[in-house]
Amino acid sequence: MARILSIETGTEVCSVALAQDGVMISLRESGGGRAYANNLGVYIDEVLRENDLDADELDAVAVGGGPGSYTGLRIGVSTAKGLCYALGKPLIAVDSLKALANIAMEEYEAGIIDLDNPETALLAPMIDARRMEVYTRLFDTKLTAVNETQAHILTADSFADVFAAGRELLVFGNGAQKCADLLPQAKLARIASSARGLVTLAEAAYQAGEFVDTAYYEPFYLKDFVVTRSKRNPLAAAPKA
Repeated sequence: MARILSIETGTEVCSVALAQDGVMISLRESGGGRAYANNLGVYIDEVLRENDLDADELDAVAVGGGPGSYTGLRIGVSTAKGLCYALGKPLIAVDSLKALANIAMEEYEAGIIDLDNPETALLAPMIDARRMEVYTRLFDTKLTAVNETQAHILTADSFADVFAAGRELLVFGNGAQKCADLLPQAKLARIASSARGLVTLAEAAYQAGEFVDTAYYEPFYLKDFVVTRSKRNPLAAAPKA
């Protein structure tokens, strides 16, 4: 069993969780605003201090590996790598969409959200990718992926095959609200990205020895990095997260 620090910064939420033996014991997260650089180090320090731990007492560091915001993922992964290098600890990368789906199932099991037919229901975590586009992937309620991760432009025909088969679709994440008017057949839930979704997945990866190469690991951006012109200063280029 392990003591694992988990970091998720792939959306507007900056989140840090500390877990012991697959059970979360501390959580810190922002309500939004993308202030990763200001908050991430503070949150890490707070969860360690709260449990009277030094960083070298960690067994591993886990990070949400995307897809998501380019800037947020870079900051989260760079911080996780720095900790692993400094402490000589292994790095665990967790699919950010699967982590979101994991939260959905935890809330279902706690009775917070409802599924009419969990045996056939599908989970559709969605991370905002600007305009009507989302990063998404479908999972069953055992967290088995049933398709590939994609950048999907939402339309009234999205997931038509799922609805035609009579399957329930639970949609959640910071891109889910885009479905509210387009897909009245879908069930929407208020679930945000959080490091708490990494906890049990990171523990399972640790026990299986599923670590990534700290030196060469890169997050899964899904889409190419785009540079746009600043509206305030047309001569300056600004990154598009």
